[in-house]
Amino acid sequence: MENILVAGANGTTGKKVVQLLKKSQYFNPVAMVRKKEQLAQFENDGIDTVLGDLEEDITHTVANIDKVIFAAGSGGEKVVAVDQEGAKRLIDASRNANVKRFVMLSSMGADNPETTEDLKEYLQAKHNADEYLKSTDLNYMIVRPGTLTNDTGTGKISLKRHFEKHGSITRDDVAQTLVHALHEDAGTNETFEILEGDTLIGKALDSVS
Repeated sequence: MENILVAGANGTTGKKVVQLLKKSQYFNPVAMVRKKEQLAQFENDGIDTVLGDLEEDITHTVANIDKVIFAAGSGGEKVVAVDQEGAKRLIDASRNANVKRFVMLSSMGADNPETTEDLKEYLQAKHNADEYLKSTDLNYMIVRPGTLTNDTGTGKISLKRHFEKHGSITRDDVAQTLVHALHEDAGTNETFEILEGDTLIGKALDSVS
């Protein structure tokens, strides 16, 4: 089984990713959290953990890691420090550790941040992190969902490299897409957007490979 570091494991989407990985026959999740008091919830569930703050040195977090899912976010409080520079820090650590794949949770609008005034700083940070990842020699997948909802997932999405419309998607389906994107047959070095839809997630990802 491959060890998958989940950055942002304590977040709403991150927790869903960890649980999906735990049930997988291919992957072993390693939950990366920022605070010691966040470790117990994962350890009590038999999940491997590592303590790491994206604003500090995180070189140790990628030891014995095969692939990475970056699902961390500052919640709008430290978008440059966490969403941008924290992502870059983990990308650099992953490169140095020869991580085999880096799956980035980004956002629709990150390709054109200046179009949305109220989210401009956040989308610019995501844009900068995405572009930094693309500039490396890492094997990557960048997933850009629409507005996240807490509805029950359907296991189906709509996927395009770029939508002309905005829309929403459940966190359940985003988490499933991130996990699917770990597989080599899902494509390599791709950036795509996802919304709620009618295509099975695995089949949708086949279309970008």
